[in-house]
Amino acid sequence: MPTPVLLTFDLDAELLWTARDPAGDRKPVWLSQGHYGPKVGLARILALLKRYELAATFFVPGLVVERYPAQIEAILEAGIVIEHHSYTHEWSDKLGPEAELEEFHKGWDAIVKATGREPRGWRSPAGELTADSVRYLEQFGMTFSSNLFDADTAHLLADQGRTTSIVELPFAWVLDDAPFFLYSNRLPGRTMAAPSAVAESWTREYDGISQEEGTHFMLAMHPQVIGRPSRLWALEETIKHILAAGTGEFVSCADYADRVRPALLAEAGLAP
Repeated sequence: MPTPVLLTFDLDAELLWTARDPAGDRKPVWLSQGHYGPKVGLARILALLKRYELAATFFVPGLVVERYPAQIEAILEAGIVIEHHSYTHEWSDKLGPEAELEEFHKGWDAIVKATGREPRGWRSPAGELTADSVRYLEQFGMTFSSNLFDADTAHLLADQGRTTSIVELPFAWVLDDAPFFLYSNRLPGRTMAAPSAVAESWTREYDGISQEEGTHFMLAMHPQVIGRPSRLWALEETIKHILAAGTGEFVSCADYADRVRPALLAEAGLAP
């Protein structure tokens, strides 16, 4: 069976920075780093996906959906679905239960209003779950989550010892563009990786994962990061490598979750 290849993009725009710094919305240069994603990087990414006719998934905060309607329309016109990524990109583990629920509500409403489709998956804006996150996922009828780092295979998401029917699609920091490329002037002395080194890391990861049964290969990327030409080269080299190998299948997260859910539910003894 082909190895599922899940290309995912978090379109955080300036919220990536305002969530890190409460004063960030008063720093034009700080914010401009985020503006690059929807204004420049996104078009390059969509062109790359179109060139190779690849499926992908975008996780977008609700506030970004509201602020960038033309960019959201471009994603939808490309036949790509938009999934839930909070509302303001405030880190979930810094919110209380009521505030986290409000983030779910407002993000959900923004996506439904803009796309006419209810999001089916959720990625935390902080790379972390709270004690309430899974309960909110169930409340909003989410069918998949993409947050954990515990496997190269899909599994059912657990909540405090209880197995849910939500499919977890894990990824890893080595398959995320931010640890390699994200630069912040708050981190002096940090050295960014060469695109060639990233391409080698990603292709070698794919080669290893694709030899194991039941695995998937997920890249987690950000248009303001991967959207630079040199970084996009690393992604394209990875794509070309996978296509040349002939062992991968590019698929959206929602479609892949639907594919594996019946077997996972049966294995867990849960009703479909």
